[in-house]
Formats: sequence, structure tokens, C-alpha cells
Amino acid sequence: MLDLLLMASLGFLGSFGHCLGMCGPITVAFSLSQRSDLQGRWPQVRFHLLLNLGRIASYALVGAMIGAIGSVLVAGGQMAGVGSLLRQAIAVGTGLLLVWFGLGQIRPGQVPPVPMLNPMSQTSWHDRLSRAMQTLSLNPQRWTPLLLGLVWGLMPCGFLYAAQIKAADTTELWMGGAAMLAFGIGTLPTMLGVGVSTAALSADRRGQLFRLGGWVTLTVGLLTLFRGNDMVDFTGHGALVCLLLALVARPISRLWSPFLIYRRALGVSAFVLSVAHVAHMVTMGWNPMALPFLLPRLQMGGWAGLIALALMVPLAVTSFDQAQACLGARWRQLHLLSVPIFMLVITHALLLGSSYLGSFDRTSRHWLGAIALGSLAVLALLLRWRRFWAMLSLEKFYAPYKS
Repeated sequence: MLDLLLMASLGFLGSFGHCLGMCGPITVAFSLSQRSDLQGRWPQVRFHLLLNLGRIASYALVGAMIGAIGSVLVAGGQMAGVGSLLRQAIAVGTGLLLVWFGLGQIRPGQVPPVPMLNPMSQTSWHDRLSRAMQTLSLNPQRWTPLLLGLVWGLMPCGFLYAAQIKAADTTELWMGGAAMLAFGIGTLPTMLGVGVSTAALSADRRGQLFRLGGWVTLTVGLLTLFRGNDMVDFTGHGALVCLLLALVARPISRLWSPFLIYRRALGVSAFVLSVAHVAHMVTMGWNPMALPFLLPRLQMGGWAGLIALALMVPLAVTSFDQAQACLGARWRQLHLLSVPIFMLVITHALLLGSSYLGSFDRTSRHWLGAIALGSLAVLALLLRWRRFWAMLSLEKFYAPYKS
């Protein structure tokens, strides 16, 4: 029930900024395209009501379809014996994407769009739907606005993706549809009153409401990451992988550039996952005050993790363009802390991780895992060293830092 209320709140708050700016002109265009015999208060209300009912129905149908696909994937994973791993992976991916969408609403223009989920990269689909709506509007019938709304609900939209990602996380047909239905109902007041009540709101106030919706998106993402104590290993390993990719993004950018574009996103994701990792440990009964009473190697691993998290905080709060401009050259010096942070995280994982040397019943599998993780960490650090590339006669592929 809480998830549905949050989805409705997300739709309501975000609609004042995003929907009003992006979909408001579409609503006005639909109004202007009506026949002269449909002018008047009640015909207008009926037209927009049917239009938005069609849009919300489209949202719910897509949500149900996404939830059904998730349920099939989870069911298939369970039959293969890895259902829990798949569900955890979906939760981590969903949580991170929602957090990133939320940050994008809170700080518009400061956060790069997510690849494949950027509406601007889907212009052909957008154009086809636009032509379909034009064809429908040229043949006005009693139920034309409902059909227009059904097509309208399929238009590419970054704000809509945040809700659809949450629907995918439900991994249930009915819950996926309910999540998108709640989101659509939340947008209904704004879209129905786009020509009346919202016109009285200033652009600044609409922006404030949209950013408030971003905080709701961020909250939904964090709740997704923090739920369930079985997420400890996933959040911990997720933070480690994000840190590793952020570290090697610049050196390998001549070979593979996407990581460089989203290096800052990877760093913030590592911090969010680290916080979720600690939160899971606390909810499982872990007490930091007990560290001095553990075995020396476990103490070292625990302190390494806590220090790494503390060092991440200044990096996370300065991961925006304005902070970079304000700090100047000191910004890079500060963010070079990512190297010792990575080393501390590796130490934490090796000494305290149940998959590595943190297990009391260490087997050859644990030692092999520790060796593999340590080797991967050394390789990541070597990739940042220009001389390593030169020794391999690959220096032309090395991307140095540009001030």
C-alpha cells in the first residue's frame, strides 16, 4: 500500500513540472482540434476525461505487461534454482535507476540521461505515435479521445520510465498494473486542470513541485534498495563494481567511452549502494561497537569498510557541476580519494566478506574467490598507470587526464 501511495504522490508532484511542460501543449492541441459542436464546458470536460482515462489505461496495461514479464523471468529463475539472485539483481537495478531519475528531477541538467531510457534517443517511435494520433484526431468520433489517450500513454517519456521501472520491480502482473494505475491517477488532477488551475501556478512553483516529486522518486529507489536482509551481498558487490568501473572509466575511454560519460553516476551509485549495505547490516543486528571484540582480521575488514564509507561522503555531495566549478582544481584532488576508497573496499570485502576470507569455514572456493577479487583489483589499479600500458605497447590507447 505504501508503494502505491508513493507512486500516486510521484505522479501528482511530478506532473506539475514535467507533465505540464511536456504534455500540457499536447492537451491544448487536442482541445483546439475538437469540432465546433463540441465546444462548451461539459463537452470539454468529457473530452479531457476520456483522453486521460485512455492515457491512464495505457499506463496500467503497460505496467501489467512489464510486471508479467518480470514474473516470467523470476519464475524461470526459480525453476533454475537462482530465483532469489534474479529478484535481488532486479531490485538493485531498479533502485539505482530510480535514485538516478530522482536526482535528475531534483537537479535538472546536472545528471546525464540513462542510455536507452532517454526519450530523445527514441525519436522514430515518438514520430510514429505522433502520426497515429494525428490520424485519429482527423476522424473524430464519440470515443476518439479515449483512443487518443491510449496512444498518448505510449509516448516516450523519461518521467514515465521511473514509474515503469518500479512496475517492473513488482514482478507481478496485477501489482505492475496497479503501480502504473496509481501513478496515472496521481497525474490526473494536473492534466484535467491544465487549462484552469495549473495556469495560475508560476514556472518557479511548478519547478519546486517537480523537484519535490524527484525526492519521492529518490525515496522509492532507496526503499527498493533497503528492503530485505538478503540484499547484503548484492549491495556490497554492487558498490564494489561501481567503484571499479568509475576508476577505469577514464583510462579505457579510448577503447570504450560510455563508462566515462557515466563515471559520476557510477560513483554516486557506489555511495548509495554502500549506504544500503550498511543499513542491511544494521537491520540484521550488526553493532559497530562490537568491532573491538572481533578477530583482528575481522576488525581490520570492518574498519576498512567504515572508513571507506566516511571518505565517500564528501565525494558524493560534490558530484555535481556546480560543486566542480566552485572547487576548481581542488575538485580533482578531492575525487582522487576514490583510489584509496577502492583499496579500502577491496580490503573490507576480502577480510569480512562471507564469499571470501570472512567465512569461518574457509574452503578452496573462498580462497579462489579472494584471489580472483584481489587480481581484479590489482588490474583496475594498473589500468590507471600509464607505464603499465607502455609496457604492453598499448600506450596509444591510454586516455590521460585532461585538466
